[in-house]
Amino acid sequence: MSADIKLIQDSNELALLLTGVEASGVSACKCSLQRCEGWDSMSDSMWPKEQLLPLATLRDSSIDEPSFEEFQPTGLRSDDPNALISIEHFPYNRCDVFSCTHCNQGVMRYTEYGGYYIDHRARRVRSNQVIKEIGKT
Repeated sequence: MSADIKLIQDSNELALLLTGVEASGVSACKCSLQRCEGWDSMSDSMWPKEQLLPLATLRDSSIDEPSFEEFQPTGLRSDDPNALISIEHFPYNRCDVFSCTHCNQGVMRYTEYGGYYIDHRARRVRSNQVIKEIGKT
């Protein structure tokens, strides 16, 4: 993501951004993102970058090492398609946000680094999955 992409630091802001994407109406698309329900591996060769519009980032460059702590109040695993989005927690705190210009779906992407591998992961997301800020109404 380029430096001029907006940093989202507020969950309400992310929900509003995704609501705007959804307002365009999801349409049929055969892109590789259709299989990305819950943090699926998405190599650079499969990533449809030509049809993706970068919207924002959740990666705060002022934080050297974002938390690896996960937060799922519903007890689901973070890779479950119905898992909620907490922008302060892993893996969301390492994500960039895009929308597909063909099907108008929001998608998040982060890179997981292992001992001997790099794995790009993507997940289609909806505004109703965003956990509102704790303590705010």
